[in-house]
Amino acid sequence: MPAVSFALNHMAAPGLSIEPFFALAKTLGIASVEIRNDLAGNAIIDGTLASAVRAMAAENGMSITSINALQRFNEWNATREAEAIELADYARDAGAQALVLVPVNDGTGQADGERQRNLRTALSALKTILGDRGVRGLVEPLGFEICSLRSKREAAEAIEDVGGTGAFRMVHDTFHHHLAGEPDLFPGMTGLVHISGVDDPGVTVPDMRDPHRVLVDAGDRLDNVGQIRALIAGGYKGLLSFEPFSPVVHKLADPRSALAESIAFIRASV
Repeated sequence: MPAVSFALNHMAAPGLSIEPFFALAKTLGIASVEIRNDLAGNAIIDGTLASAVRAMAAENGMSITSINALQRFNEWNATREAEAIELADYARDAGAQALVLVPVNDGTGQADGERQRNLRTALSALKTILGDRGVRGLVEPLGFEICSLRSKREAAEAIEDVGGTGAFRMVHDTFHHHLAGEPDLFPGMTGLVHISGVDDPGVTVPDMRDPHRVLVDAGDRLDNVGQIRALIAGGYKGLLSFEPFSPVVHKLADPRSALAESIAFIRASV
């Protein structure tokens, strides 16, 4: 297998402000990061200018892979359009390559016909907004049973239907792929891979939630290693971005050591 390349999502160390977060990635030999717009008291939500983020990234030798995320992207309305423009402007000005697009995840918009129509409406509008700013859209299906976009096949078909293959790719999230139970991987349509593991032996798959998501190690129940191998075998050459949501990870006194151990485990196993 070829060597794998990693990225670091700010959710791996949300207690760090943006510059120490970039420095953490640098000490791990990681040169790509994902910044978020949902961390209170942190860039982007604290008002840090995009130009300042761009400068800090440059000082640390970082490439900003994405901003995570435009929420409820497939519920297209005037509010969503304004949010999309604001985030796309920020992404462009910060030097971010892409904007992650997260679907409605509250049990609404799931009806057959409705969800496909909503998805195409949103993608058609976003194709212009993102394209005008040189930012790629990364569509992230979620595996939760209440999500309005669980299927990567539906996402891929919609991207094709709106002529969006130049504007969009998908996020393959190893946690959500396992929950969705969809066998197909679509490596050629994958622009980013989010990795996290679940070690808890007591939680059933339907009951797995974000707080269960830890760093990938030998106890992983999601078969991250198998998923990564299959994606690479299918031609995926992009980044594997750490996105653990567990409070256990967030409270680590030494996140660098834990991340380094996970990197070493994945490299040895893949």
